[in-house]
Amino acid sequence: MLLVSLQFLTPKGALLALLVLVPLGAFLAVSKRATGVREALGVPALPESARLVPLVAVVAVGVLLGLAAAQPLVERTSDRKVRSDAEAYVVLDVTRSMLARQGLQGQMRIERAKRAAQQLRASLPEVKFGIASITNRVLPHLFPSADQDVFRATLQKSLGVDRPAPGTGFIVAPGQVGSRNATTFAALTGMGTQGFFSPEARKRVVVVLTDGESPDVEAARVGSSFRRAGIQAVFLRFWGAGERVFTNGEAEPQYRPQPESRAILESLAAATGGRAFDEADLTGAERQVHTDLGSGKAEAVASERGHRLPLAPYLAAVAILPLGLLLWRRDR
Repeated sequence: MLLVSLQFLTPKGALLALLVLVPLGAFLAVSKRATGVREALGVPALPESARLVPLVAVVAVGVLLGLAAAQPLVERTSDRKVRSDAEAYVVLDVTRSMLARQGLQGQMRIERAKRAAQQLRASLPEVKFGIASITNRVLPHLFPSADQDVFRATLQKSLGVDRPAPGTGFIVAPGQVGSRNATTFAALTGMGTQGFFSPEARKRVVVVLTDGESPDVEAARVGSSFRRAGIQAVFLRFWGAGERVFTNGEAEPQYRPQPESRAILESLAAATGGRAFDEADLTGAERQVHTDLGSGKAEAVASERGHRLPLAPYLAAVAILPLGLLLWRRDR
């Protein structure tokens, strides 16, 4: 259901309209004096419209500016039904290898992953989605929420390569760019033990968006943790054999794509009872997530903010019209 509400951000600003009493009093005093002069000289009185037009214009200017100072805001909100039995996470790899791309004009892996995450989230509006990042640890950035705007803002503004940076004690693998390039999939075990999901969520899905390049997999350990927590896993790989990490327009010689990344994700999928996909098959990954979450009754109702329209600029602009009328009549 769509609701439209009007609120005032600074309601006390409306007191500015009281300032109109000053020019209004002056106008009435001058008008009364002018009427007396006309009667003394025997000059015909002005038509009633000639007196009312400036009076109304002065009042209109004051009221419009007072309303503008109160900063009225029209906001649309909608009620959205949300499932309480299902929750999902997108886990985004933010290690340095996610900067890799096909040439200087290509799109980085992490940007492709973010776009896929938004598409996946939009396809399941009744499911609460959370966001986490993975390096050599998994950190939650957004616990499962029904608000798609919050999801989008968190994804775009809070996550980036090395944001947050990995913790200490990182394992360096051959062919990796420095000590911050390797993903440690063993860190995923924490998602089953550290309260990422709410107790009432019986259907739980984790979608890992990564290039799959990791020296530390421990698939059996991850699988055991996920099975105990009732988590279904989907792995989506963003990778290309010709992709490189560029610095100052030059490819970094230390980095080479790992062809075995597909096998790594397949081993994780097998251990967790999940599925692994390449980014070209985003539709297949999306379909798998839908299958894992299944169907359920949308019981909870969440209020979601929509378009917000500030009215102050328009009221201030409209106030120019009666003000212009006053100045125009003064010249005549």
